[in-house]
Amino acid sequence: MNLEEYFARTGYKGSTEKQDLETLTDIFQHHIRAVPFENLSIHCGEKITLELEHVYNKIVQRKRGGWCMENNQLLGWVLKGLGYDTSFLGAYVFNPQQNAYATRMTHLMVKVVINGKAYVVDGGFGVSYQMWQPMELVSGKEQPQAPGVFRFTEKNGVWYLEKMRRKQYIPNQSFSNSDLLEKKECRKVYMFSLEPRTVEDFRFQCTYLQTSPDSLFTRKSICTLQTTDGFRALIGWTLTETTYNYKENMDLVEFVTLEDEEVEKALKEKFNITLERKLVPINVKASYTI
Repeated sequence: MNLEEYFARTGYKGSTEKQDLETLTDIFQHHIRAVPFENLSIHCGEKITLELEHVYNKIVQRKRGGWCMENNQLLGWVLKGLGYDTSFLGAYVFNPQQNAYATRMTHLMVKVVINGKAYVVDGGFGVSYQMWQPMELVSGKEQPQAPGVFRFTEKNGVWYLEKMRRKQYIPNQSFSNSDLLEKKECRKVYMFSLEPRTVEDFRFQCTYLQTSPDSLFTRKSICTLQTTDGFRALIGWTLTETTYNYKENMDLVEFVTLEDEEVEKALKEKFNITLERKLVPINVKASYTI
């Protein structure tokens, strides 16, 4: 494993000598625009493992994506190798259907400290909830970014992330009531503490999420990638492309339903992913919005 090969994968050609916020942001944005958030291994007969060498091989050498435990573990390794002060945190994701946070800690992200200020770096959430910049760990401060306005709030040692979105313009009105569309303008995302975590803390969850029939990830095949002006997502056979700020305070959301034979072509052309095994797309109704 080496950093040069990782940077070739993400296309980053900037400084690797500075440990400042500007460099961190640049490295982070190259990652989220090159490495998809995806769970396709589950739906093409592969097992997701958390050994760093396997994650590196999958994302860097095989040019795949991964979910939070893979993307953020790799990001953490990269940043640590560059000299950043990093640690892992664990979060409980909000389930809108149940109007409650998950009871299992399933989301891994990275905390980075620069000049005494703490930031959350999360390259493993995808779609419109994917932050584009490291978020300063400050309670109550609105932090506007291209995807919308993010905010942390802290209560009794527990931190909460929420996001305010813009209105949505959907040209294809047959998709205007799609269950993939978020209806609320302010959405809870996850909650977490500042207790340092290790990859070991996520091994059970990694197995559970890819085997349980109750898991979102067994019920939907998901591939999402951030672009320079929005993001694209393939959920089952539904391909969406979102352009942020298409009009004032409005995002453009375009939907297309693919045929079986079009799915692999879309993965290659839209996400730069070539699978080694046959994908079986799935999109069972579950609590997931783009």
